[in-house]
Parts: sequence; C-alpha cells; structure tokens
Amino acid sequence: MKDLTKGNPLKLILSFALPVFIGNVLQLCYNLADTRIVGSCLGETALAAVGATSSLNSLIIGFLLGLTNGFSVITARFFGAKDENGVKKSVAASLILGSATAVFLIFLSVTFLTPILRALNTPAGIMGMSRSYIRIILLGMIFSMLYNICSSALRAIGDSLTPLYFLLISTILNILLDILFVKYLGFGIQGAATATVIAQAFSVVLSVVYIYRHFPILHISVGDLKFNADFAKNMYASGLSMGLMMSLVYFGTLALQSSINTFGENIIVAHSAARKITELYMLIFSVFGTTMTTYCGQNLGAKKYSRIRKGLVQIILITWGWCLLVILASYTIAPLLIKAVTASDIPEIIDTSTKYLRINSVFYFVPAVISILRSSMQGIGDHITPIISSFIELVGKVMIVIFLAPKIGYMGIIVSEPIVWILMVIPLIVMIIRNPVIRNNGY
Repeated sequence: MKDLTKGNPLKLILSFALPVFIGNVLQLCYNLADTRIVGSCLGETALAAVGATSSLNSLIIGFLLGLTNGFSVITARFFGAKDENGVKKSVAASLILGSATAVFLIFLSVTFLTPILRALNTPAGIMGMSRSYIRIILLGMIFSMLYNICSSALRAIGDSLTPLYFLLISTILNILLDILFVKYLGFGIQGAATATVIAQAFSVVLSVVYIYRHFPILHISVGDLKFNADFAKNMYASGLSMGLMMSLVYFGTLALQSSINTFGENIIVAHSAARKITELYMLIFSVFGTTMTTYCGQNLGAKKYSRIRKGLVQIILITWGWCLLVILASYTIAPLLIKAVTASDIPEIIDTSTKYLRINSVFYFVPAVISILRSSMQGIGDHITPIISSFIELVGKVMIVIFLAPKIGYMGIIVSEPIVWILMVIPLIVMIIRNPVIRNNGY
C-alpha cells in the first residue's frame, strides 16, 4: 500500500505511475502481437474483420474500465481519510454494481450484435468473421470487469505494482495461446478471441487469491455486502460519471468507425494500425490520468489541496515533453512501425496510416491536457465537466461523419480529432481554474 498524501508529489506520482505505465505497455504489446499474429497467419481480410469491431470492443471495455475507476475514486478517498470500514464497503459495492452492469451490457450487446455491426457499416465480406470474433470477446467481458475491479481497488490503496505482475502473466499467456490457437490449431480469429478470454479469467483468479492473502483491508464480509441505497447511489454516481466519460469518447470513435468501414478493407486496416500506434503514443496520457485519479482522490480525502495543484502542473509539463518525442517518431519511423504492426507491404495501408499519425501527433499537447484534467477532476469530485467535454467530442465526431467525411473522404477522419480536441479542452480549463479545491489555499 502507498499513501500518496505524504512526501514529494512528483516522486510519488512517478513511482505510482511507473507500474501502471509498464502494465499498459504490456497490454499494448499484446494488442500489437495479436494484430501481428492475425495479420501474418490469416491475412488482411481477417485483420480487417477484427479492426471493424475494434471500436465496439473499445466502447464496452472503456465504459466498464471507467466505471471501476470511478468506484475506486471513492475507495481512494476512504483510504486517504484512514476509514478502513469505508474502504471495505466501497470494494463490496464495486463488486456488486460492476458485475451487474457487466452482465446487463453483455446481454444487450450479444442480443443485438448483428444490427450493431450493420449499423457500423461492416462490409458484407467480413461480417461473419467480425461477428464470430466479437461475440466471444463480449461473452468473456465479465472477466475483464472483475479484473478491473481488483486492480482498481489495489491502485486506490496505493498499490500499482501488483496488478502489473498479473497483467504480465496474462499477457504472456495471451500471446502463447494466440500462437497455439491461431497458428497451430487453425482456430482462426475465434482462436484469438478465445485466447483473450482465457487469459483474462486467469488474471482474475490470480488477483483474488493474492488480495485475500496479502491485503486484509480489501477483505469483504457478508456485512459489507449489505445493500445501502444512499451509499450505492454515491458509488454509482462516481462510477457512472467516469464510465459515461469514457463511453462518450468511444461512441464518437464508433461513429467514425461506421464511416471508415465504408472506405474499403485497406483503409480499415490502415486506420486500425494507426490507432494501435496512437494508443502507444498516447499511453502516457492515460497512465498519468489513472494515476491522478488516485492521487487526487487520496489527497482530497486528506484535505491536502495544495498537493493536488502542484502535482497537476508538474505532470502536465512532463507529458508535454513526451509529446515532442512522439512528433519526432511520427516524422521519422512511422512507416516502419506500421509495417511492424500489420505485416503488410501494401502502399495504400502504409501511406494512409503514416499520414494519420503525422497530422494528429502535432496536436498531442491538447489531448495530454484533456486526459490529465478529466481524470483529476473526477478525483476531486467534479463529475459533470468531464462528461460535458466528452459529449463535445461525441457531437463533434458525429458532425464530421455527417458533413466532412462524405466530402473529403478519409482525410475528414484524420482531421476530426485535432478539431474536436481543441473544442473539448475549453470547458476543462475553465472549470479546473474555477474549482474550489484547486483555488483553495489550505493544506
């Protein structure tokens, strides 16, 4: 466990963020390996089938991840306030509310899967493969939720290292099963999906066993599971706020995907590859966002407001330094990265992906601020402004799909995100400056 309310803010944030960063790198490495295995073993058509469903997958995973992160904000506040009973109750509520939400979403998405894929303009030639792949992923989503609950609870009490170990084991298992199922047993893209679900289930087992052996503060009893309407409402308000924030982001991406799917298989593959690299580029944004949620939550519980302000400024400056490195990479080695991800030498795929990365990376200073401010504001109790910002993103992307993409094609998709980023950062900057926690001079 780590108390983030004492000591040098920057050192604490960086030490907490490092395991989160490594964990996210591992997850990205798996995603890239998965893409590479599918592309090299099954070809561009299978890769397009997986890519055509990536936005739907990201939407649901993003919502569930946001939900559990929102729950952990409450846990972090109790931990910062030294309220052990509150920590246990919040973990129990996370388990109940999170599992119920996951089951409901799985039922809806699987039941209406075919209409959803049609609404995304999934090409008829890859519809069958896309449906069989994403159905398996969706059915196994409960394991993703349970792992997120465990890892979020651990991070809320300052332990960002233990989830890293389990993610490392899960990632290695995932890749090995991918190779076995896809390359040697010939299970196709269903094998890739099955490997993911098995690895996630294994990580849940490891997490639960470890928590009950080493973290008594997270042990829950029957009494902790007792339903309290007011407490559940407070928990779900925090969880739903972050879940909606994330889902609005992915709804916008889903809208873009519906347009991208009309441009042909090469563009689908190019966009999917560019997004994989973008996730790597933006990794540090989400890492510091996750870290600041816990950091702000603990310090809010301890009423140490000046530490929140100081940590916020320092982390934004560090991420801007990363942005400079990303721009350099985009203008030097981007084509090599795309080839490594797709195992493709098709010029249209390489050129389109490279153009996407070079145009977008110049504006990364803006989403860096967005990611950190949204998460920090959730941590200090502002659940509305981040949703407003994400709603701006959703509306902006939908408008671009309707009015811009039909006129200038995929270039409309490329320029959509910089335009939307600039619009959505405005309310975040205004409200973080006006927030009483940020303006408070007390300790």
